Amino acid sequence: RGWFSEVSPFWPGQAQSLEVDEVLWNKKSEFQDVLVFKNKGPWGTCFALDGAIQVTDKDEFSYHEMMAHIPMFSHPNPKNVLIIGGGDGGVMGQVLKHPSVETVTLCDVDKMVPEISKMFFPKLSCSFDDPRATVHIGDGFEFLKDKEGMYDVMIVDSSDPEGPASTLFGKEFYERCRKSLKKGGRVVTQGESFWIHLDLIKSMTKFQRDIGFENVEYANITIPTYPCGNIGFFICGDGESCSAPVREPTEEIQAGLQMYSPEMHKQSFVLPPFVKRALQE
Repeated sequence: RGWFSEVSPFWPGQAQSLEVDEVLWNKKSEFQDVLVFKNKGPWGTCFALDGAIQVTDKDEFSYHEMMAHIPMFSHPNPKNVLIIGGGDGGVMGQVLKHPSVETVTLCDVDKMVPEISKMFFPKLSCSFDDPRATVHIGDGFEFLKDKEGMYDVMIVDSSDPEGPASTLFGKEFYERCRKSLKKGGRVVTQGESFWIHLDLIKSMTKFQRDIGFENVEYANITIPTYPCGNIGFFICGDGESCSAPVREPTEEIQAGLQMYSPEMHKQSFVLPPFVKRALQE
């Protein structure tokens, strides 16, 4: 018991704290420290990797819905989808809401993550049981070696650029992503917070453009248990901008969503002037 504080050199000088009611899991996997605890406040069950919050019951939908549906609704007919990271199954569950989807492959380096999700986050991990879903345990960078032209949408749901996710933030990884997309495909990747990582966001935007993506865009969402209360996504592809959906959710799908809507899709691309200027440099 006590308080969990999210201390990291990746966000120096600040730390969000959550009061712990009960520790449910605290072990080290082959790659990282894995912690699951019950919060005394409104956040429910909380999941952290190497001391950084990944999922809480209360706000997970903000991240999972927006990360999945922005690229999915930016594509006219997504059939084959790859998720790198995302071992909790939250993004996969959102992707599977699209009836056009024929296959979703999830590649996560750490087998403990889906195991933890099955134990403590059944509403997320139930996506693994869908017959269209395949889970592969392995390194995402290596997985892409021989996947040229295979995917309509790729979603890189990684942790921060240190530890096991470090290879997923480099230029060579994005080159492999681009080669793995079908014509007109989209790739979305976790893009940190513009309040504290603007230099990283600028450098990643530049090399994404340099490797040949016609459109490199940055979207921003709110999620209160992440550092600074927000996080961004890079959305890259060829052809039309992703800043507005090309399809809209059916009434049935929209009724089951808590954060994503066509209006929220468009709004996420409206950036503060200081961020917009920095990304245009």
